[in-house]
Amino acid sequence: MTWWSALIDACSRHGVVPVLTWLHLDKLAGDPREIAEAILIALLQVTIIACIFRPLESLVPAERWTHRKYTRVDWQYTLLMLLGIFPLFSYLVLTPISNYFGGANSGPDDSASKSPLGLLHWFPWLGQHPLLLFVAYYVVYDLVYYWMHRVQHALPWWWALHSMHHSQRQMSCWTNDRGSLVDGFLQSMVLAGVGLLIGVAPAEFAWLMLLGELVQNFSHANVRLGFGPIFGKLFVDPRFHRLHHMVADPQRPGLHNCNFGQVFSIWDVLFGTALYGEPLHPTGVADPMVDADNQYGLMGLHWAAFRRFWGAVWRISGWRLGEVSFDARYRPVPVTHEMPVIKPDVVAVEAVD
Repeated sequence: MTWWSALIDACSRHGVVPVLTWLHLDKLAGDPREIAEAILIALLQVTIIACIFRPLESLVPAERWTHRKYTRVDWQYTLLMLLGIFPLFSYLVLTPISNYFGGANSGPDDSASKSPLGLLHWFPWLGQHPLLLFVAYYVVYDLVYYWMHRVQHALPWWWALHSMHHSQRQMSCWTNDRGSLVDGFLQSMVLAGVGLLIGVAPAEFAWLMLLGELVQNFSHANVRLGFGPIFGKLFVDPRFHRLHHMVADPQRPGLHNCNFGQVFSIWDVLFGTALYGEPLHPTGVADPMVDADNQYGLMGLHWAAFRRFWGAVWRISGWRLGEVSFDARYRPVPVTHEMPVIKPDVVAVEAVD
C-alpha cells in the first residue's frame, strides 16, 4: 500500500527521528520506520477501541457500574503502552533481534523462506496465497498464545505478574493492555520468538499483533454479546472471556480456570478448558493481596506486581505448578478456596445472545 508506506515515512521523518535524536537513541539498532509503523497501528487500535468498543459498553453493558473509577488506570495505561512503551520496545529490542536472526532489515525480506521451521520452508505453495499464509501464521501464533496463557496461570511466579491483569474489578475494553511490564516483555519475547521460527516477517508480525490485540480489546469489553452456539465454539467473544476473568467461587473450586484462548476458542474446546452456559459472574481476583491492586495508580500497580513476583521467583514454591495466593510477605501459598470472595460494586445485566 503506497499510501501506508508514505504515511510511515512521514511519521518517521517528522516525528520519530527527531524524538529519538533528542533521547540520544538514534544510533541504536533498529529502523525508525518500525517505530513509526507501530505508533500508527497503535493509533488505529486506540481509535477502534474508543469509537466502537467503548460506545458498545454503554449500549449493551454486561455489568452496570455506579462509577467507572477503576477503569481510569486501564485507559491511561493503554495509551502509555500503545503509543510509547511498546513502539520503543519494538525498536530497541524486537527489531534488533529480528535482524540478528535474518529479518527484513538485514537484507531482502526472505526470512520467511529461510527459517528451517518456517511454514514456507515446509509448505512453499502457501507463498502463492498471501491471505491463506497469514491465516496459517495466525493459527500457530494463537495456539502458542493459548499454552503460554495457561502457563501464566499455572506457574506461580508468572501468575504473580499476570495477576495484575486479572485484578481489575471493572473489566472493560481498556483492560486488555493492563499488565506488568515484565509480563509484557516475557509475552513479547515468546510470541516474537515463535514468529521468527515460523518465518513471519516483521511487518506481518505487526499486523498479527494488531488483529490479536483488537480481538482481545473486544473480548474484554463490558458488553453482553456473544457469537452464538456455533461461532462461539470457534472464536472468543466477550461472554466467553468474561468467564475467564470471574472471581473464584469457593463453592465451585477451579471453575474460573477456563477459557484461555485469545482469538480461537477452539483450543479450549479441544483441550478441555472451555466453559459455556454460565450466567454473568463478577470479575476480579479473590486473593486480597492481588485485589489490593485496585487501590493503586500506574506506578503502584507495577510495584505491587513486582513484589509478588520477587516473593515467588526466589522460592521453590514459586516454581511448583498450581494455583496460589500470596501472603503478607508476598510468598505463594497453595489455594484452598476458603478465602472470602470479593464482591465488586456492580449489578449484573441478564446476558443475551
